[in-house]
Amino acid sequence: MIRKLLKKLTHPFLKYGTQKYFSKARKYKYEGIEVMVMPGVFPPHYTLSTKILLDYLKQLDLKNKTVLELGCGSGIISLFAASKEAIVTASDINTVALEALDEASEKNRLQLEIINSDFFNNIANQSFDYVMINPPYYPKKPKNIKEQAWFCGEDFEYFKTLFKQLSQRQDKTVLMILSQDCDIDTIKNIASKHQFQLEIEYEHSTLGERNFIFRLVATRS
Repeated sequence: MIRKLLKKLTHPFLKYGTQKYFSKARKYKYEGIEVMVMPGVFPPHYTLSTKILLDYLKQLDLKNKTVLELGCGSGIISLFAASKEAIVTASDINTVALEALDEASEKNRLQLEIINSDFFNNIANQSFDYVMINPPYYPKKPKNIKEQAWFCGEDFEYFKTLFKQLSQRQDKTVLMILSQDCDIDTIKNIASKHQFQLEIEYEHSTLGERNFIFRLVATRS
């Protein structure tokens, strides 16, 4: 309760400061891999989710595994997976993000396939060993591509589309990170309607905030 009140009080100041800071391209580095986060692209500096996913991936053996980062943003997760010798596909709807990722892949000498795609629409009909998703989860209608990195729609339209498409695929492992700040129960209910169950794969707590990496488990026979 106290945490929610503090976030509500400080949000206007954080929002202004964040917009000001990320009005310019900013560097983000992990394990020697560096990307330029362009204005309008989801900034991995701002939340814990990207770092948690990166630390989780560090423990996985990804050599020769096929990995899709759906909604890659800056692409730091895709690049790190590629550094672990995975066969990586990175997708996003933001062309600015994809152009910056293409440059980052060359500078970091890491190979990956980069695709402009809304959900799985432009992705070849193949299954992946791992699908990594750091989704938008605030229930508000996004006004532009930038806001689509944060807002999932007033009626959680993002998740309805996501789980519907995933139910038609045969990917081996789908991992999604969510914060306690979002309506996890609603997201679980939507997943259930498409015959998925969200099981906690990893939990991370710091500074009073809990984040969960969920594994999607199909409940259909």
